[in-house]
Amino acid sequence: MDSLLAMPAAPPTLIDLSHSIRDGLITYKGLPAPLICDFLSREASKALYAEGTTFQIAKIEMVANTGTYLDTPFHRYEDGCDLSGLRLEQLVALDAVVIRMSKPTSRAIDREAFEGADLRGKAVLIHTGWSKHFGTDQYFEGHPFLTAAAAAYLKEQGATLVGIDSFNIDDIADLSRPVHSTLLRAGILIVEHLTNLDRLPLCGIAFSAVPPKIAGVGTFPVRAFARLTR
Repeated sequence: MDSLLAMPAAPPTLIDLSHSIRDGLITYKGLPAPLICDFLSREASKALYAEGTTFQIAKIEMVANTGTYLDTPFHRYEDGCDLSGLRLEQLVALDAVVIRMSKPTSRAIDREAFEGADLRGKAVLIHTGWSKHFGTDQYFEGHPFLTAAAAAYLKEQGATLVGIDSFNIDDIADLSRPVHSTLLRAGILIVEHLTNLDRLPLCGIAFSAVPPKIAGVGTFPVRAFARLTR
């Protein structure tokens, strides 16, 4: 067959790993929900434009830890890199590996879960299944988390980003937040509140999670997604 008549290659498969942000959404218990409304409504815009021409401009008031969001070192450390200091190479098309906790025996995910996996230079995405509770009261109670030893191991093995589909990567009962402290001090970015990790293979993934370029802010929502490369 003439190559010019051959069917084009299928586009890369993209999988959305983000929760939608909507008015009133509670992501983190104790933090306020976002307020999403019109700054300029379509009805009000009729007075500003030609007949039949309308626009909507939204107004959003929210804390940065809303929806699926990324933590930079500045979130934990005053001298750390903030959103504006991140390089695109840290955020886009990262070679990723999924660590699947198919039969968890404990809320605490220790270093043994990662041993034997090739983590160097990788975005490590931890699938706990907890995202099924997102938007419910159960999401905030009894969530899976990493241990301090697991964080130390991820650092030692050279992970570049660690993501989880749980309420917090740390045990919120531990106010020292050892996982955030270890990873962010090492410059390892964190993405929390992922979803749809069950749709990913264990490898052959390019992971992206890009926040706006804002100075003086350490966390912000991202549109996290994966492209299947195999």
